[in-house]
Amino acid sequence: MALSKQHPTLLQRIENLHPYETMLYLGMFGSGLIFLFLSFAFLFSSRNLLAGMNQTVPIAFLISTFLLVLSGFSATSIRHAYQEENTEKLLGSLRITVILGFAFTILQVIGWYELKAKGIEFTGIPSGSFLYVLSGIHIFHLLGAMIFGLILYSQLVKSQEDGVRKLILHTNPFEKMRVRLFTFYWHFMDGIWLILFLLFVLSF
Repeated sequence: MALSKQHPTLLQRIENLHPYETMLYLGMFGSGLIFLFLSFAFLFSSRNLLAGMNQTVPIAFLISTFLLVLSGFSATSIRHAYQEENTEKLLGSLRITVILGFAFTILQVIGWYELKAKGIEFTGIPSGSFLYVLSGIHIFHLLGAMIFGLILYSQLVKSQEDGVRKLILHTNPFEKMRVRLFTFYWHFMDGIWLILFLLFVLSF
């Protein structure tokens, strides 16, 4: 009688993860807890005072949210291009994703100036301060993804100059893992911001 195939336990799966994967997942878990704690603090920090100021969400936040959603689609295109072994499309999608990330960051800073112009200061009411803190921490996390994206882009471009590396690019498990981790983390940061933005909209 054939032995039934045993599925690896959760602990075994964790042990089999590449160190990069382990660090990323732990980092995402920690980041998720931070955002969760701060979001609850924001919800219970006299949000009615923020709503009572009769202001609206900064236009820059609206535009930046749209750009980040677009970057989510381009990040998905990165994985598809890798699976299709289309290096040009891969590099193009990665470049667009990082550029949209930088544009998002610039608009977030502009959004802070809009908040200040509306009378919502960083040192003002607690709920107003959380707008700066939450968006600022999100930018910090997204910057890490953009830096990794730039490094990945640079290394992929160099691999095109090396015949051997170019040949094995799409069959190298390490490269596949790096592309997967980048896109996964990018979508994670997309999701975090969309939740934060919804909280912001409901608070005005």
